[in-house]
Amino acid sequence: MKHLKFVYAIIFGIVLFVFSISYAYGEEKASALEIVKKVREAAAFLSEAGEPGIAEFQKRESPWVWKDTYIFIHDCQKGTTIAHPIKPGHIGKNNIGIKDVKGNMFFVQGCEAAKDPKGGWIEYWWPKPGEKKPSRKISYMYRIPDMNLDIGAGVYDDTLSIEELKKLLD
Repeated sequence: MKHLKFVYAIIFGIVLFVFSISYAYGEEKASALEIVKKVREAAAFLSEAGEPGIAEFQKRESPWVWKDTYIFIHDCQKGTTIAHPIKPGHIGKNNIGIKDVKGNMFFVQGCEAAKDPKGGWIEYWWPKPGEKKPSRKISYMYRIPDMNLDIGAGVYDDTLSIEELKKLLD
């Protein structure tokens, strides 16, 4: 009988752990409209703060990391990531040739999308945090006025088309 109670306690603990992990990582999903708003807000912040403001985007604990997404910054002229709060190892590396599993050069595509004055959306396939299998990710990219830097955020989504997302920018 003691053995059975112990087994139930272990099972209960595992179930509780799984639910807490899924809650922590799968809390609310950021909406596409929310991403556009937050990216533009971040661009306005950097336009005012200048280069010293970039440090704010390298922190995991900041208003620029929310729900299931975060702000990242690219220098498309140099082909490098300037700020990435989740994967700081990307900072300073040349990302021009990086491809997803389908061959999309998404760094370059993001730089191209950001050239539009309204910004633009791209899609690529990238593993979700803690996973190895790539999933569809959509990211909104926007050029920071007067800084020659591009700023973006993305979310994993299998439903929204790029055409639908473009309508959010009008």
